[in-house]
Amino acid sequence: MKIAIVGTGYVGLVTGACFADIGVEVICVDTNSEKIESLKKGVIPIYENGLDELVNRNAKAGRLLFTTSLTDYLDDVEVIFSAVGTPPDEDGSADLSYVLAVARTIGQNINKYVLVVTKSTVPVGTAMKVRATIQEELDRRGLHIEFDVASNPEFLKEGNAVNDFMSPDRVVVGVESDRAKELMTRLYKPFLLNNFRVIFMDIPSAEMTKYAANSMLATRISFMNDIANLCELVGADVNMVRSGIGSDTRIGRKFLYPGIGYGGSCFPKDVKALIKTAQQNGYEMRVLQAVEEVNDAQKSILFDKLQHRFNGALTGKTIALWGLAFKPETDDMREAPSLILIDLLLKAGCTVRVYDPAAMDECRRRIGDVVTYAQDMYDAALEADALMLLTEWKEFRLPSWRVVKKTMKQPLVLDGRNIYDYEEMSKLGFEYYCIGR
Repeated sequence: MKIAIVGTGYVGLVTGACFADIGVEVICVDTNSEKIESLKKGVIPIYENGLDELVNRNAKAGRLLFTTSLTDYLDDVEVIFSAVGTPPDEDGSADLSYVLAVARTIGQNINKYVLVVTKSTVPVGTAMKVRATIQEELDRRGLHIEFDVASNPEFLKEGNAVNDFMSPDRVVVGVESDRAKELMTRLYKPFLLNNFRVIFMDIPSAEMTKYAANSMLATRISFMNDIANLCELVGADVNMVRSGIGSDTRIGRKFLYPGIGYGGSCFPKDVKALIKTAQQNGYEMRVLQAVEEVNDAQKSILFDKLQHRFNGALTGKTIALWGLAFKPETDDMREAPSLILIDLLLKAGCTVRVYDPAAMDECRRRIGDVVTYAQDMYDAALEADALMLLTEWKEFRLPSWRVVKKTMKQPLVLDGRNIYDYEEMSKLGFEYYCIGR
């Protein structure tokens, strides 16, 4: 089986490499010639566990090809996945210009049946826009060529994307014909031989499922952050509350961790897009609007604690940040709380020293040299008036607190992920603040 995947970003590259690894011939297409040339040389543009080895192994085996031209391979492929970006417009809606540009190219150049699958996260109704765009181009050519469209949203967790794709807990596919269903069944069956978990549904429902899933997870995060903030005011411990409610099987324990807010490429964008979709259809997503408001406020909560601790006198203080990426096991800083915090600290007159195991280059690309980039986590804490934990990387879990205390100007720790123990930090001589206690 031969397929094409348009877009070699996070979703497209992981999808292409994983399909290639089970024997599918995959053509990865991108208009960025520099990225394509780098991929041909084995240079992977994103940080993702196991992806570099997967890409290079399958490229060497000839199952994974990189090109800037989709039209050269349209006569050879049975399925085309569209995995191009859908960045948010200023009003929060998803920008579909890249998705429709791919559809236009397909309509202008296909000569036989093909199944066009939207892999990008797109609003309800996008697949029908893709169908209309392809059909419009075929009509202009005066041709009658059968084709199908489908929706196959991704549910990959950054940092564990390869494992998620190779052993998915579910695959959601929206189709409108038996032919499309048969093709998608054939394509995914090797991943699911032991427990076939493809959930077929209509296309609008598949498109909505992706947004609903991410919005539910975002809701749980903001809910727990709201609870954590109230816990601080009434003298409760959010960790105990989390344990108590998480033991209820109707609630469960996942995504009940308070912190400094969610970020990344999915949750912020998808929550905004779903709110906008509702507005376009005359409906107000009141819960999600609150979710977004809570999250925006939570990103500055460590700064608020720091400012309160120093009575607003932050000018000249040196602040160390452990973690820059929005979550561990990735270098992704899109919508990361660290960016908000850095901006607040600099405006308050602080010197900021930062360290992250993976996201240092990404941070420099985004904000330049307005902060000091440390060589390791201990170097970041050098002469610091306060240390802030922003990303719960494993190497931050059990540092040598003796070294940290000796390195810092004063032993003050603000834990934005609640990974340290209050009593232990107190015994070690640290002034310690966390979320929800």
